[in-house]
Amino acid sequence: MVMSKAATVKEYLGELPPERRRDVAKVRSVVRKNLPKGYVETMRFGMITYELPLARYPDTYNKQPLCYAGLAAQKNTNTIYLMGAYGEAAQRKRLETAFRKAGLKMDMGKSCLHFKTADDLPLDAIGDVIASTPPERMIALYESARKKSAKK
Repeated sequence: MVMSKAATVKEYLGELPPERRRDVAKVRSVVRKNLPKGYVETMRFGMITYELPLARYPDTYNKQPLCYAGLAAQKNTNTIYLMGAYGEAAQRKRLETAFRKAGLKMDMGKSCLHFKTADDLPLDAIGDVIASTPPERMIALYESARKKSAKK
């Protein structure tokens, strides 16, 4: 899958082959069901993103909305980006535990959790991670990270 130019989530999903659409849609449903109030779903960076609008938090380093999560069908895999799990070690640990308990292999970089199908994910744990960071907490994590990088 080449980086999408879709302007809407519906258009993005329509571009995907049926089996990829089904898996992305299933994970999207979990994200939307558990997404704290204040975040919005949109298209950015060629993927579905969940972010804080600039009207809510304009003080970002790149003048773009603060991204909380993302969901993408990429060339060889699907990926869910979990900024909360990147910013808080306890969230990542909860994911690792959930994968282990479910007998699943966790394929995760800093924030990007790769999966072939939705069955490769402990979806309840994904929902818990999404639900666990309201906008105020995400802003605090972001500001803390910015202060740390400014000191370097």
